[in-house]
Amino acid sequence: MTDFSIIAVFFVGLLGGVHCLGMCGSIVGILTTQLPKNKNLLPFHLAYSMGRVASYSVAGALVGSVGAAGLLWRDQVPIQHLLFALSSLMLIALGLYLAGLGNFVRRIEGVGRGLWQRLQPFTARLFPVVTPWRAFQLGIVWGWLPCGLVYSVLLTALASGSAQSGALIMLAFGLGSLPNLLLIGLFWQRVKGWVQHPRVRLMAGLLVAALGVYGLIKVGYTFYINGWTGACHVAA
Repeated sequence: MTDFSIIAVFFVGLLGGVHCLGMCGSIVGILTTQLPKNKNLLPFHLAYSMGRVASYSVAGALVGSVGAAGLLWRDQVPIQHLLFALSSLMLIALGLYLAGLGNFVRRIEGVGRGLWQRLQPFTARLFPVVTPWRAFQLGIVWGWLPCGLVYSVLLTALASGSAQSGALIMLAFGLGSLPNLLLIGLFWQRVKGWVQHPRVRLMAGLLVAALGVYGLIKVGYTFYINGWTGACHVAA
C-alpha cells in the first residue's frame, strides 16, 4: 500500500492549499514583508519550503520507526492494515474539514503545541530574513508548527512501518504542498480569493475524502480475501 500512500499524500499536499492559505498564509506573508526589497523572492520562498519539507521528512522517519516497532505484533494482529485504515479515515475527516463540512481535524492540532512552544522562540532569532539560508532555517523551525493536515498524513507515515518509508511519504506530502506555498508567497493577493472560494474548497475536500474512501476499500478488500489471520501475513 506504500505506493498508493505516496501518491495519495502528494495529492493531499496539493489539494490542501485551501488549508495552507489559512494556516500558513499569514506566516508566508510575514516572511514576504521581511525579505530584502528589490530582490528576487523565489529563492527565499523556495528555501523556506525546502526547510519545511526537511522537517516533515524527519518527522515521517521518526513516526515510521515507531510503526516498525508496532510490526513486531504483526503475526497476531494485522496492525499495519489497521493503521492504514485509520489513516484512510483521517483522510476522510481531513477532506470533510477542507470542504467546510467538519472541524475534527482542528481538534488534533493541540497535540504538538508543547513542542511548538519550545521551538517558536528560535524564529525570532532568524528575523530579518536577509539570505535564503536563513529562510531555510526558518522553514525547518516552522515545519513543526501544529497542523491538523500534517498530523493526518503522519498517520500514514506511521502505518508505513519503516523510517525510510515514513520519510518518503512525508517528502511526497511536502512536495505536493510546495506549489501552494510558492503561489501564496509570490502571488498572495491574486490567489487568496480563488483558494478561499467555497466551490474550490468543496471540490478539493471531496477529492481528498475520496482518496480516504479508496484506501478503506483497499484495506477492506485485503481482509475480505485473506481474512483476519491471513491479513497478518500479507505484505502491505
